[in-house]
Amino acid sequence: MLDNSITRTDIQRLVKHFYNAVRRDPVLAPVFAQSVQPDDWPAHEEKITRFWANAILHERDYSGNPMQAHRDQGHVHTDHFPIWLDLFEHSARQVLPAPKAEAFTRLARRIGASLQMGLERPSSSVPNLR
Repeated sequence: MLDNSITRTDIQRLVKHFYNAVRRDPVLAPVFAQSVQPDDWPAHEEKITRFWANAILHERDYSGNPMQAHRDQGHVHTDHFPIWLDLFEHSARQVLPAPKAEAFTRLARRIGASLQMGLERPSSSVPNLR
């Protein structure tokens, strides 16, 4: 069960910390650099904050199709997800108390596994998640 004490501030702190780490990661930094220009990071972080606030806080301020967005990039591959998830978990443990980090990480791993499986399938078999 997700820790219901997670706040939007927790989400913002985690997203900011995580993407700072992504920009330093030797594998993920080049992948993200193809999609997010340096001036676009604040907007990207806000969009991802809205995604997590929707998933955790049910704020309903995010609309999008993460599966299609990752698929459309063309340079996001399934072997990136274990790196992404490990870095996300490490970031969560650095900025959140253990119970919140564990709850957040469990949800991130479920979502990551779903995205990873979706990228492995032909696009005609992936449902629209809107």
